[in-house]
Amino acid sequence: MLSHEMGIKEMLENPKSVFSLLTPEEKELLLKHITLTNFKKNEFIYKEGDKPTGFSFLIEGKIKIFKEGVGGREQIIRMTKPNGFIGYRALLAEEIHIASAVALEDSLACHVDSGFFFNHMLKNSDITAKLLRKLARELGFSNSRTVTLTQKHIRGRLAESLLLLKEKYGFENDGATLKVFLSREDIANLSNMTTSNAIRTLSTFAGERVIAIDGRKIRILDSQKLERISKLG
Repeated sequence: MLSHEMGIKEMLENPKSVFSLLTPEEKELLLKHITLTNFKKNEFIYKEGDKPTGFSFLIEGKIKIFKEGVGGREQIIRMTKPNGFIGYRALLAEEIHIASAVALEDSLACHVDSGFFFNHMLKNSDITAKLLRKLARELGFSNSRTVTLTQKHIRGRLAESLLLLKEKYGFENDGATLKVFLSREDIANLSNMTTSNAIRTLSTFAGERVIAIDGRKIRILDSQKLERISKLG
């Protein structure tokens, strides 16, 4: 895990970071308006119903955004990787959070107070454009996922979820093992199915040599076949 000093350096200098778009003067002022926090695995960053107090940015780690449904069952809406934004929709909409955010592993996040966000960050046209593009992409993703989760069969939904994880987090050094280790329950909640169905379908995929499973590690053996299963639904 990065130290707070290295975390600040990473968020200000990484070209993928939204803060890299700030002027030197804005970066210096920013340091007076941020708080860096370490979150342990399974710790909440915010909960559904909380009021946002600022703009949050993931420096290191992985976070899931989920909403509780009927009977307390979770539906994972999206997942965040380093340099990703956390909970900014509610801040911009001036609403409470309609979902919760939890660390999937030990993570480091930066919180920018709302005053600096509205009075300085949003007055930077490059940052505003980046936020608008991010919102537009997430809207498109949500629209596509709505169709997927309501119209595809179990095999298609699970195949798409594995491909999403591949796109979001990539592979380990072996070029095949997903660089994220989710519980079977989280995989089910990402795919809109019961945990037992997720376990059964993963086992079927393994039997078909589409994937290999070692505990929480999932290795994709045949990406093309997985894509075909996803498209066929």
